[in-house]
Amino acid sequence: MTGAARTCWTGGGLMQGADRRGRLDEQAVLLVAGVADLAVSALGSALGTVRGLLRRSDAADLAAQAEQDLMARGRIALDRHAAVPPAHLEILARHALSRRAAGDV
Repeated sequence: MTGAARTCWTGGGLMQGADRRGRLDEQAVLLVAGVADLAVSALGSALGTVRGLLRRSDAADLAAQAEQDLMARGRIALDRHAAVPPAHLEILARHALSRRAAGDV
C-alpha cells in the first residue's frame, strides 16, 4: 500500500496517513517547546538563587565555610581511596606475635 492509501482508525473514524503524520509533527513541536520552556524556567530560578546568595552580607563567610567543607570532603575521599593496605607478611607477623603472646604456639 502507498502512504496516501494507508489509513488509521481513531476514535472518531478513519484518518489518512498524511493527517496522522501532521499530528505527530505537531505533537513533537509542542513537546520540544514544553521542554524548552521548562529549561528556561529552571535556569531563571537558578539565577535568582545565585543572585540572592551574592546579595547576602555574609557571602564571604559562606564561601569560606563552603571551601572548608569541600576540603574536608576531599581529605576524607582521598583517605578512603588512597589508603594502602598493610603488606601481607606484616599481617602474618602480627598474627604470629599475638598467638605467641596468647600461648597458642
